[in-house]
Amino acid sequence: MSAASLEFPADSLTHGRPVTAPDFRSAKARGLRLAVITAYDYTSARLVDDAGVDAILVGDSLGMVVQGHPTVLPVTLDEMIYHVKCVVRGTRHALVIGDMPFMTYQASDEQAVLSAGRVMKEAGAQAVKLEGGVRVADRIRAVVDAGIPVMGHVGLTPQSVHQLGGFKVQRDEDRLLADAEAVERAGAFAMVLECMPADLAAKVTASVSIPTIGIGAGPGCDGQVLVFHDLLGLYPDFRPKFAKRYADLGEQVRKAIETYGKEVREGSFPGPEHSFR
Repeated sequence: MSAASLEFPADSLTHGRPVTAPDFRSAKARGLRLAVITAYDYTSARLVDDAGVDAILVGDSLGMVVQGHPTVLPVTLDEMIYHVKCVVRGTRHALVIGDMPFMTYQASDEQAVLSAGRVMKEAGAQAVKLEGGVRVADRIRAVVDAGIPVMGHVGLTPQSVHQLGGFKVQRDEDRLLADAEAVERAGAFAMVLECMPADLAAKVTASVSIPTIGIGAGPGCDGQVLVFHDLLGLYPDFRPKFAKRYADLGEQVRKAIETYGKEVREGSFPGPEHSFR
């Protein structure tokens, strides 16, 4: 299904035209709220894109929900490029944003530009995402100056989980405001706000002119993002407070596979209708 054939609401961001980083940035001034979801492969990207979301984030959360690690730290740049490639092939409308994995941009501006360039050139992403505020502002600026759109990420930054002492709500107002303003000044077109009190996230949102995309940051952000597996009930190991389950597909999948196994063992599958003559 092509983007042109989808049904988009009258207040959609681009009315079916592929979303660009400038389109995404303009949503705040236009009063449009942005729907973002993660995806990690062709099939999930097709489903998400056909549903009409504004952007797909190929997050390093794949380290947990796809690879089974306890944190996002083990994800490599080559692995990210592979998953972004899969998502790009399944996307016709949404803006595809590739996450920058841990230690692919922290060392230097040059490292950041080269890593972001690979995500764009080899994988086909339309933007990248970097974690951090004041401390990575120079990296963001360097990547933007190279012609690559950057989404920022402040608040709980999962790549700093050990420094933060775990996946904890972030409450330092002065730091969060300074981080958000640094990300905007560095040239980012949007930023994720993760795990902070709703009133503080609303204050951060009001302090910047670029869209804020909340995850565990309340309704006062300019948009929201959820992990594909959390939204659909596919990830059993951890259920964040902020993740609303819109379906419990994990249980349905388990039951379907149980039924398949039962039918194979009793000889009722495959039947005549599944066999060639």
